[in-house]
Amino acid sequence: MKLIVTLDRDETGMIVAECPAIPGCISQGRTEDEAMTNIREAIQACVESRAANGMPLTVATREVEVAV
Repeated sequence: MKLIVTLDRDETGMIVAECPAIPGCISQGRTEDEAMTNIREAIQACVESRAANGMPLTVATREVEVAV
């Protein structure tokens, strides 16, 4: 399963990783590598939890273009 994740630095300097296709699936790390490792673990746990509760594994995400 391939999923998009976002990486953003918070006010404390931590890298916050989030998987938009799985509501509430978020993790962090001191480095991008650590954040990526942690979000992989979080995704696995979220998918297992959603499956156990009869929920869809992911929600639909779409890419849109906007002028800025």
